[in-house]
Amino acid sequence: MMPDKTTTAEERYEYISSQHGGYWRDNFIDHNYLYNLYFPPEDFFSHCTENLHQLILNYPVGQSEIAHLAGKLIQQPPEQIVVGNGAAEFIKILAGMNRQMIVPVPSFNEYVNAAPAGKVVEFPLQAPSFQLDVNSFADEAIRTKARIAVVVSPNNPTSLLVPKSELIRLLEILLDHNCILIVDESFIDFAENGESESLEKDIGDFQNLAIIKSMSKAYGICGIRIGYLLTANTDFRAQIQQGLHIWNINGFAEEFLRRAPQYKQQFKTSCEKVQEDRDEFYTLLSLIPGMVVYKPAANYIFCRLPDDGPSAPEVTERLFVEHNIYIKHCQGKTLPESDRYVRIASRTKKENLALTKALRTVLELA
Repeated sequence: MMPDKTTTAEERYEYISSQHGGYWRDNFIDHNYLYNLYFPPEDFFSHCTENLHQLILNYPVGQSEIAHLAGKLIQQPPEQIVVGNGAAEFIKILAGMNRQMIVPVPSFNEYVNAAPAGKVVEFPLQAPSFQLDVNSFADEAIRTKARIAVVVSPNNPTSLLVPKSELIRLLEILLDHNCILIVDESFIDFAENGESESLEKDIGDFQNLAIIKSMSKAYGICGIRIGYLLTANTDFRAQIQQGLHIWNINGFAEEFLRRAPQYKQQFKTSCEKVQEDRDEFYTLLSLIPGMVVYKPAANYIFCRLPDDGPSAPEVTERLFVEHNIYIKHCQGKTLPESDRYVRIASRTKKENLALTKALRTVLELA
C-alpha cells in the first residue's frame, strides 16, 4: 500500500524500491529516474490545461498521422517512423518476434527481461572500462546467429557513449549476416556533440539499422509515454507496426507532438542546461575519496563506491532513510561486483550539491 503519515522511513524505502514510478506522490528527492527537469516549457502545460476537456473526451489520431507529426519534429520521412507508447512498447514487440538477440550488459534490463527464454545472449562489457569492443561483439553476434543486436548509446547505467564511427563499423560487419542493429539513442541529446553522434541522419544508408528513442527522457514527458522507432527497412518497420494496437498513443502525447516543433530552441537550451549541471555534478562526485566516477555522456552518472565503505544497497537505503534522497543501486545488474556500483541521476545544481554532501556523510567522509 501507498505509505501514509504513520509509515516509517524504512517502510517507505521498501515500498518505493518495489515501484516503477508514481514517485511524485511521495515527498523525496528522486535521483533515480532519468528525465529533463527543464522541459517542456510552461506554455505546453497551460495549453493542455486550457484544452483538458477535449484532450480527455476525444479519441487521438491513428498511427499514420502520428508518424507525420513525429517526422515533422525530427525531420525524417514519416514512412520510416513508428511511434510507440514509450520505447518499452517496441522492446516488447522485438521480444515477440522470437528472434535470437544479443545485448551488451550491463544495460537497460528490459531488453533482456522481455526476451523469451533462450533467445537472448548477454555480452559482458569488461570492467573496469565497460566500453563496447565492437569486434568482439560482432564476432559473438555472428557466432550465435543473432538476428537482432542491441546497443544502448549512451548506455544505461554506465552513461558511456559508443562512438558513431564504431557503430557504423558494426553495421558494416553485420550487414552480410542477416542481423538488424537496434541502436537505442534515448539519451543522445545529453551527450556532447550528441546531434553529430546520432545515427538518425544516416538511417537511409543502412537497411540493417533501426533507431529506438524514448522521448520521455530528453523531453521530460515520462507521464505521457512517447517513443519512436526509425528505420529505412520497410519490411522491418511493417513487422514492428503490426505489433501496435490502433490507438497506442493518447491525446496528450498527440498534442505534445503537434506543439513540440515550436519549442525546438527551448529544447536545445534545456539540454545544454542539463549538460552544465551534470558536468558540475561529475566534478563534485569525483572529489569523493575512493570513488570511481565514470565520465558521463547522459544525464546520470555511474559510480563505483569506495571498496572499504558500505555496499551500494546499504548506501541507497541510508540516503533515503537519513536524507530523503533516492538513487539507483546496481546490485543484480549483470556486471562483476554489482553491489559496489550506483547510478545517480543529475538534477539541479542545488540538489546535486545536497546529494554529494549526503553521500559523503553516508560514506563517513564528511
